[in-house]
Amino acid sequence: QVQLVGSGGGLVQAGNSLTLSCTGSGLTLSNYALGWFRQARGKDREFVGHISRDFSLITIADSVKGRFTLSRDNAKNTLYLQMRSLKFEDTARYYCAAEVGIVNGRRQYDYWGQGTQVTVSS
Repeated sequence: QVQLVGSGGGLVQAGNSLTLSCTGSGLTLSNYALGWFRQARGKDREFVGHISRDFSLITIADSVKGRFTLSRDNAKNTLYLQMRSLKFEDTARYYCAAEVGIVNGRRQYDYWGQGTQVTVSS
């Protein structure tokens, strides 16, 4: 079964740090550009960041720039999201995704993790 498995979420106080992981199961992540998204309750899904296959391009959303860092370890088949100085508004379910291509100028993500919940207490 091909899937992405996210982990590392939890309850954390504002100002603290947390690192999320996303591992491929039946999916070789080195073959894909990867992204992180989040969705807070009652809100639309929001782009967090994207990292290319060869690490040459990393894009971070303005809302988390300077606090969140994307990285990947292809040898471990794992994607990471390091989050620092967490804020209450970072509370959301975080999803990793694998890009399969670009359609009409937009990235197409076809593989998604189940999500991991991050809750930041103020």
